Order: sequence, then C-alpha cells, then structure tokens
Amino acid sequence: MRLTISHTTIYEYEESVPYGLLQLRLTPKTVGTQTVANWQTSITGASRQVQFDDHFGNAVELVRLDSDSPHVEVTASGEVETSNSDGVFSSQPGTSPLWLFLRNTPLTTPGPNTSDLVEDLPSGFPSLSLAHELAARVRDAVDYLPGSTTVDVTAEEAVTRGRGVCQDHAHIFIATARLIGLPARYVSGYLLLDDETEEQATHAWAEVWIDALGWVGFDISNRICPDERYVRVATGLDYRAASPISGIRFGSGNENLHVDVQVQQ
Repeated sequence: MRLTISHTTIYEYEESVPYGLLQLRLTPKTVGTQTVANWQTSITGASRQVQFDDHFGNAVELVRLDSDSPHVEVTASGEVETSNSDGVFSSQPGTSPLWLFLRNTPLTTPGPNTSDLVEDLPSGFPSLSLAHELAARVRDAVDYLPGSTTVDVTAEEAVTRGRGVCQDHAHIFIATARLIGLPARYVSGYLLLDDETEEQATHAWAEVWIDALGWVGFDISNRICPDERYVRVATGLDYRAASPISGIRFGSGNENLHVDVQVQQ
C-alpha cells in the first residue's frame, strides 16, 4: 500500500522568541515493512542546525528559532510504501541494547493500579500470548477518549482515571510488559483511518521483544497489531523519547499550537 502523508505543525507566539530550539523526529526510514519513496521537511521561522541519528535509530533534526519570528511552521510530507506482517517488525537500526527497554521512565513507572493488570496472568504461556493478553487487559481497563489527557499524564494516572488516548494505552502496555520481563518500547507514527484522512495528531502504539520473532507491535487503542496502514517514524522508551517535536524556548508570552495530519492512500 502506498500512503501519502502531510504533517504540519504551527507555533504562534504572542511575542518574538529571543532563543528557542526544536528537536524534530519527523522522518521515517526505509526499514522493516516500509519503504520511503520520497520525504521532505520544510521549515519557516527557524533554521536547521544539525542532523543525526540518535541511539534508538531515529532520524533527528535540531532547528533554532529565528529571534525575530513570532511564527514557526514545520511541514513533513512524502510517500511511503507499506506491507503487512501482522505486527512483526523484527529489528531496527540503533545502538540501544535490549536490557535498556526494561527500564522504567517517569511516564511508564507502574503503580498499584498498573500492577493489578498483570495479576493472575496464565502461567506457562508463551511470551507472545502473554503480550496479547496484556493488550486486551489494558484496553478493557482504559476507555479511549480523545482529549481526555495530556502528554504529561503517566501510565498509572491514566489507569486510575480509566480513560486516555493512544499515548496512554502505549505507556500502560509498556509498563505492564516490563513488569513481566518483556522489553518494550514506544512507537510514534501515522495511521490511515478507515473513514477520514485528516487528523489532529500523530498515532502511537507499542512493541515488545519476542525472542522467536523480534519486535512485535500492538495498537492497544484499536485492538490490533499494526498492518499496512501504519507508518513508523520514531521509537523510544516513552513518548518523550519518540515525540515528533520537542524543544525549549526563552521569553514571555503565550504559545498557540496547531497540528494537522493527513494520511491518504
């Protein structure tokens, strides 16, 4: 399947920003089940400083905000050819060892309610079967409700509230998988929806390492393993390590953010 993707992020500042940096993880790679036919990133109101691959294998661009610009616009777009492997991704470039993906972060540290999800798991089940069982338990425990959480909500907070978005489902699944000894990581990317082409955010899912298969993906929100409708862009221990755009700025005044994502076949 060939997918055409356009992802625009606009920052508008009440006052000019004297200094600011943005870290972009917006460039997918040809790897596994996807082949990048063409891709480009355009930036206005900021200047590229350096490009590199991080230790997770993500393509990263560092850009500096123009000091006299109250408006920054970043657009990533291109075409990606995808295929279906029933969620099995195998490996990915990067220097991070498997044991690193057993380490918890502030967003994925399990608390009492998260830990309850792994109680009474069937003993003697293969790792893949346990991962599927965990995925079902997480989705049953946390309703999908757009706009119900922010990027700073932890896995434990989302379980306690009983509602969240794809990011929360991924964090909870990662936390529970690590509890039972399965290396797990966060994945950010794009998803072709069945009934619409325009979205207000990128998508997120999770992967666990299964010795006989490699990395296997789970889209908890949609109760499926990723197929040819998915394009992966970045991975990490949690959202913060794989977020499409992150950064810092100095100066006063409020900031308005607008995101538009379009995915079409």
